Amino acid sequence: MNRIPDYMKLTCDVVAWMCDYCSSNKIKSLVVGVSGGIDSAVSSTLAAKTGMPVYAVGMPINQNSEQEKLSDAHLFWLKNTYPNVTVLKADLSEVFGKFIETIGNELGMEYSVNKMAGANSRSRLRMVTLYQVAASVDGIVVGTGNKVEDYGVGFYTKYGDGGVDIAPIADLYKTEVRELGQFMGVIPEIVNAKPTDGLWDDGRTDEDQIGASYEDLEYAMEYGNGPAVRILHDFNCKNKHKMLPIPTFNLVNKK
Repeated sequence: MNRIPDYMKLTCDVVAWMCDYCSSNKIKSLVVGVSGGIDSAVSSTLAAKTGMPVYAVGMPINQNSEQEKLSDAHLFWLKNTYPNVTVLKADLSEVFGKFIETIGNELGMEYSVNKMAGANSRSRLRMVTLYQVAASVDGIVVGTGNKVEDYGVGFYTKYGDGGVDIAPIADLYKTEVRELGQFMGVIPEIVNAKPTDGLWDDGRTDEDQIGASYEDLEYAMEYGNGPAVRILHDFNCKNKHKMLPIPTFNLVNKK
């Protein structure tokens, strides 16, 4: 799915929108987590193009070596292309290991080995790290989610990579993010890499987890039909709680 006729205009529009938001809210810097995937590469590059101080943060947690290599390569490219970018690297493997060990000791080891809980905790630990950096530099956290993930299937961790302050690419489909990345000069290895959230030790891809390609999901979102409609519907229903406001007891209506 590609709805973008002019990627130069799109780049300028997104960068201007980010600058306007930061100016209106007296934001001094931008903080972005860099995973080695195309979404974080594009979000961090757009942030760099604002000219504001940008802190690009690599946060491996027992990371697959290829994913970490791509993250490091993008961080190197950012630092050498944009003088306003500061690169930080925080290996959270030991922190995560201690966290899992502590929870396991308290609850019993059978609770600490829940793989989904562990994957989500990795994401939330990274969110905490980004907000620690942001608070230290008077900044905000830049989101890296695309349209399918954020508003279609809800493919993100609540209060993890879903915990952000500004979302520059959340109205772009994955294929559009990839094209934008290529236009802005993101290294080909990242542009062409299979999408993965990097939260699992077995190297599973996003398509492995969702059961459909981004292209099919995009088609389903845009036209309401196609081979991934049922998958889109099921994931959207299951993850709707991520996309809606927190359920709140209303005192006024309980008379």
